[in-house]
Amino acid sequence: MSHSEKRSLVRFLAIYLISAFILFSIASWLFYSSSKQQILNKQMDLLKYTSDNIISKLRDLHKSQSKNLKYPSSGKVQTAIYDIDKKYIYGTIKAHDELNDSIFSDKLHVVSKISPYYLGAAYLLAIKDINYSAMTSLRDKILIFMLIAGVVFIIMGYYLGRLFVAPMRESMLQMNRFIQDTTHEMNTPLSTILTNIELIEIFGGCKRNKDELDRIGIASKTLSHIYNDLAYLSLNHKRHRDISNINISKLLRERVGYFSSMMQAKMIHVKIDIADDIFLTIDRNDMTRLMDNLISNAIKYNRQQGNIGIVLTGMGINIIDDGVGINKKEISTITDRFKRANSSEGGFGVGLNIVQRIVEYYAFTISIDSILNEGTNVSITWKR
Repeated sequence: MSHSEKRSLVRFLAIYLISAFILFSIASWLFYSSSKQQILNKQMDLLKYTSDNIISKLRDLHKSQSKNLKYPSSGKVQTAIYDIDKKYIYGTIKAHDELNDSIFSDKLHVVSKISPYYLGAAYLLAIKDINYSAMTSLRDKILIFMLIAGVVFIIMGYYLGRLFVAPMRESMLQMNRFIQDTTHEMNTPLSTILTNIELIEIFGGCKRNKDELDRIGIASKTLSHIYNDLAYLSLNHKRHRDISNINISKLLRERVGYFSSMMQAKMIHVKIDIADDIFLTIDRNDMTRLMDNLISNAIKYNRQQGNIGIVLTGMGINIIDDGVGINKKEISTITDRFKRANSSEGGFGVGLNIVQRIVEYYAFTISIDSILNEGTNVSITWKR
C-alpha cells in the first residue's frame, strides 16, 4: 500500500471511528441515564412501600391498648415521625428540630402525610442509602459492551477503509502500468536520437545547425531524464543494487555538466561549492537519480536568469534555487508520487518521490524549506 493510500485509509478510519465513538458514547450515556433513573425509581417505590407499611403499623399501635408501645422499624430504612408543625417526635433517625428535605438530599427519602393523626404524628419521614451496586454493575456492562463494540467497529472500519481506497489503488495500478508501457516504448527511439546527436557532435555536424542541434539535445536529455525516472520507479523493487564506495564529488560534477545545456537555455547562473573526494557507500544509479532529480527540479521550477546553488560537504548535499517555491501547505505531501506543486510545469510528479525513496532506503535525512515565489532549499544529509 502506497503512502498516499495509507494516509487516506488513516484519515477515513479516524473520521469513521471518531464519529462512531461520539455517537456510541451519546447513545450509551442516554441509555445509562435512563437505566439509572429506572433503578432509582425502583428503589424509591420500595421506600414508599416501606413507608406505607410503617404507617400501617403506627395505626395498629394507635389502636392498641398496651401501655408499652414499641416504635416500628424496618431493616435498612430509617424513619421518624413529626407533628403538624413538622417538629421531631420520635424515630430511628437522629433528631432534627424541623423536617427539612434538604437535610437528606444525598439519600433516597420520602415524606408521607399521616391522616388521621396516629400517636400525634402528622408526617412520616423514611430515608435509605442509595444502592449504587446496581448502577456500578450497569456501568461496567456498558463499558465492556463499548470495548467489544469498539473492536468490532475497528475491524469493520478497516475493511470499509480498504473498500474506500480500492478505486484509488486501482487508479495507481493503472498509472503504474501506463508508466511501464511508456518506458518500454520510449527506450528505442530515445536511444537512437541520443546516439545520433553524439555522432554528429563527434564527426562534426554543420555549424550553421548548431542551435537546432542544441535544442534537440536539450529536449532529448529531458526525455532521457524522464525515461530514467520512470524506469527507476517501475524496477525499484526488482533491480539489483550494486552498492560500493563511490566518489560522489566527481559524480556530482558530471551531473551538473549533464544539465549545463538546460541551465544555459534558461540563462540560469549556477554557483558550485563541491568538496573534493567525498566518498559514500551507495548504489551509483541511486545517487545519480537523487542528484538528477534535485538539479532538474531546481532548473524546471526556476525563473529565467535565475540562480542555483549546489553545495556538497562530507555531511550532505544542498540544492538551492530562487524559483517559484512551494506553498507551505503542500511541503508535507510534495514527496508523494504524482504530486506536483506547480501544474504549469510538465512532468509526472515522480522526481521528489524517487528522492524520498532513496533517502528512506539509505536512512538519509531530507529537509525541504521553501517560500512561495522566493525559492526552495532541499537538503539531504547522511551519517559518515
